[in-house]
Amino acid sequence: MVPAEKELRTVLARFAEARIQHDARPTDRTGRALADVTYTLCVMTASRTAEQALRAADLLLEQYRVSRKGVVRDDETLAA
Repeated sequence: MVPAEKELRTVLARFAEARIQHDARPTDRTGRALADVTYTLCVMTASRTAEQALRAADLLLEQYRVSRKGVVRDDETLAA
């Protein structure tokens, strides 16, 4: 199953925030938060490591971008 773009972006933002917090002030709490969001990201992208998950997420975001580029919205058609 492919995650929805919005959900993927939300988890990526949570991952970035958890990574920053843990790198700035590593505690048990920040470590658990990072582990939790890393697990979620890995499950969403069917990956085994954070690095693989981030690469997979980048590929998915590129696919979403390409898909949007090929879609013409109604307001774009009216402006033409």
